[in-house]
Amino acid sequence: MSLAVAPARLTPELRTTAFYFTYFMGPGAAVMFLPIWLSEKGISTEQIGLINAVPVFVILALNLVVGRLADQAKDWRQVIVIGAVIAGIVPIGLFFVNEFWGILLFWTLASLPGGAIGPVLDAAIMRMTRRNGTDFGTIRAWGTVGYMLFNALTGFLVGWFGSDIFVPLFVGLALLRAAVSLQLPAFRAPAGLPTVAAAQPVAGKLREIITKPWFILPLIGFSIVFGTHIVLNAFGSLLWKEQGVPESIIGPLIALGAAAEAGMMFVWKRFGGTISARKLILASALVSVLRWVAMAFSPPVAILVLLQLTHGVTFALGYLGCVHFIANWTSEDIAAETQSLFNVLQQVTSVIALVGFGWLIGLFGPHAYLFAALAATLGALCIWLSLRMMQPKPDAIVTG
Repeated sequence: MSLAVAPARLTPELRTTAFYFTYFMGPGAAVMFLPIWLSEKGISTEQIGLINAVPVFVILALNLVVGRLADQAKDWRQVIVIGAVIAGIVPIGLFFVNEFWGILLFWTLASLPGGAIGPVLDAAIMRMTRRNGTDFGTIRAWGTVGYMLFNALTGFLVGWFGSDIFVPLFVGLALLRAAVSLQLPAFRAPAGLPTVAAAQPVAGKLREIITKPWFILPLIGFSIVFGTHIVLNAFGSLLWKEQGVPESIIGPLIALGAAAEAGMMFVWKRFGGTISARKLILASALVSVLRWVAMAFSPPVAILVLLQLTHGVTFALGYLGCVHFIANWTSEDIAAETQSLFNVLQQVTSVIALVGFGWLIGLFGPHAYLFAALAATLGALCIWLSLRMMQPKPDAIVTG
């Protein structure tokens, strides 16, 4: 009898939260152990940079196409489910490769579909939550919780079972995500219900956005800041290990950053609509500068704890500011495509960061973080220029 009423409790928000919870589990495990696993196979830091960068480059080439197809589909759900299922099957190939070219091939194919559907997922959930009066940040935060869970667990699992556990773990998490995607709800407004319009739309077509520097500059600026975070994801655990930080500490350190990120997303609704979005994005860039300068000098674990706690500001605050900024100034007709444009900008900076910092870390070690601080300063300048071009309107502070 209880089974008959259970489905009614599975709201669209709850079903979407379940998917987001699994969405970042595999990446959470990879951030913790992929660079170490690759290093144990004799792969150089430059090659590790390429293994991380090539999937980003391929996703970059397809993002806008996937976003446009998703906007043209009957519902964004179709593209999300197809991508998740493919991303669950392809990683099985990692069981059969052990050298650079084979790993590069299958890691790229495994990363491509999951990465391509990310902007579509963000756009779909943002529009659904606005229509239903619920909170995007809370749903997105559970993705970070899943990521954080496997940041912490992976280190312990490797300690218990050895490094050979990494590939089975990653493949299992990819298959779990694919299975959970099958229960996702439809995201578009049902027939007969109005869609959620932007507060003050500045564009109805993507090409119109590119002609507005005050709109595109904050997205470019935060994308540069995002690229500096990719450096931490790709090389952070390896650098910490070389500095003598135990693997059992590295995982919790990464998880602490994710916890700060999730915390910011959970509390976003309390203040996110009271401060200009661009000022929040600017704050994330300025704190990033300070974070990377400190990281350059190989601080002790106690200081690393404090630096990881700033992740809620350096990443989550800027990311949420950008997602809301986009949603408030564009129409639903180009929701996924515009979010994909933002993702393309992030991918461009990520490719540059991964390739460049793979080389810089080989030359300068942890002092390469000083170049990350310089890049974050450039990102802050872009956001500041946007504010100089067009100040936020007092009656539309959430969009500014």
